[in-house]
Amino acid sequence: MTAWATAGWDWWMLGAEAATVMTMRTIRIAAGGPVGAREAELMVTEKALAAIELQTRFLTGAIGSSPLAATQASVSHYRRKVAANRRRLSAKG
Repeated sequence: MTAWATAGWDWWMLGAEAATVMTMRTIRIAAGGPVGAREAELMVTEKALAAIELQTRFLTGAIGSSPLAATQASVSHYRRKVAANRRRLSAKG
C-alpha cells in the first residue's frame, strides 16, 4: 500500500473511531445532570484545544514540511485525542 493510501485508511479509521466516541458522548449528554453538562463542556473545550495544538505544531514546523508528513501528523494527532476520549468514556466508574 502506498503512503497516501495508508494515510487515507488512517483518516477513514479516524472517522469510524470518532463515530464511536460521538455515540458514547451523546448517550452521556442525553442522560443530563451534572455529568451530561460536564461532558458537553469537555466536548467543546477539547475540540478547540486539539485544533489549537495542531495549528501550533503546523506553524512551528513540527509536523513536517511535505504534504504527506502534514497529513500523517494531523491524523495521528486527532486519533490520539479520540482514543483518549474512548478510553475515558469506556472506563467503569
